[in-house]
Amino acid sequence: MRSAERLGPALLALAAALSGCQCGPEPGPASDAGTDAGSASDAGGDGSDSNELADAALVEEPLPPPPPPPERRCPPEMVRVARSFCVDRYEATLVDVDTGAALSPYYPPSRRHATSIEKLWQTQRLEMGNEEAQAMPLPPLPAHQRQREVEPRAVSRGNVVPQGYTSGEKAALACKNAGKRLCAIEEWRTACMGEQAQQFPYGPKFQGGKCNVFRETHPALVLHDDMTRGHSDPRLNQVRHKGRPLLRRTGETSTCMSTWEGDAVADMVGNLDEWVADDEGTFVGGFYARSTRDGCMSAVTAHTFDYFDYSTGIRCCMDLPGAEGSAPPGGSAPGTWSPLPPPGPPPGSSPGGTSSPVLPGPGGPGTSGPLSPAGQPPAGK
Repeated sequence: MRSAERLGPALLALAAALSGCQCGPEPGPASDAGTDAGSASDAGGDGSDSNELADAALVEEPLPPPPPPPERRCPPEMVRVARSFCVDRYEATLVDVDTGAALSPYYPPSRRHATSIEKLWQTQRLEMGNEEAQAMPLPPLPAHQRQREVEPRAVSRGNVVPQGYTSGEKAALACKNAGKRLCAIEEWRTACMGEQAQQFPYGPKFQGGKCNVFRETHPALVLHDDMTRGHSDPRLNQVRHKGRPLLRRTGETSTCMSTWEGDAVADMVGNLDEWVADDEGTFVGGFYARSTRDGCMSAVTAHTFDYFDYSTGIRCCMDLPGAEGSAPPGGSAPGTWSPLPPPGPPPGSSPGGTSSPVLPGPGGPGTSGPLSPAGQPPAGK
């Protein structure tokens, strides 16, 4: 009994101690805690996180794709065709390489030929045709063309009288002096047919009056009473019909445009025939009085490359310029073509040009028969 009484206070003290008990080991010194914390960090990882961050920093960000190269474009006076070559927008006029002086579109670009033709027709015009035709004067031959030999350079310009009386040889030289070349016939036809690849600049079928071709009369018939004679006469491309020249200014026929990328090439059918790169001699497209309905497929192969008459003109091509797609200075973007203003009188025209009646000729209206430079009728044209 005494033993139980003695144990009572002890049990109470033990219960009180247990109710305020802090479980777990007592904390050690601060230095031990720091050491233990470092040990815990070491125990928690082996440094792989920091290694992964370092590796990620070494991985390069992907570069953006390079910009596309600049689009290759043609010079301002040319039109890009099929994204592969350039063609002159207009039939060419000529200037002298050395001086830049304009050459007459009514005479060949050769001093010898020009002066001999002028001399011939000062007298021969008085022996052919009616009184009105005989009274029509010759267009003036510029002094610089008369006094020295000229070196022709082709210029593509709108609203001017295009150059006739040009041989294939002179046409090739004029294009070369412009940094260009004559078109291959396949290039020429591709350009003529436009993006829609049609036989005519305006569509698949011939439509009279859309292009300046198959006209109602022939200038030699008006001036000489014979369409087969006198095709070196420098007045032929000044003949008028119903008050307007048979030969039109470049780009004047707005319904005869071969379209490419919103741009357009003028007069590839009609106005003047155009030489292409063929040493045997080929000109294409027809001229204003040629009785053809072949459109872009029209071609004459009956003459040698040195032949010329009033109907033979020039148009140049060139490869698409610029290495690696760089555009030439002043290069034009597609879509720069716009209609020309109304034409004025042709430069160098003689006043009072002869107007032609509507006269049918042998072989149908507009049948052509140009002569050789010597003035003799060639076969097959």
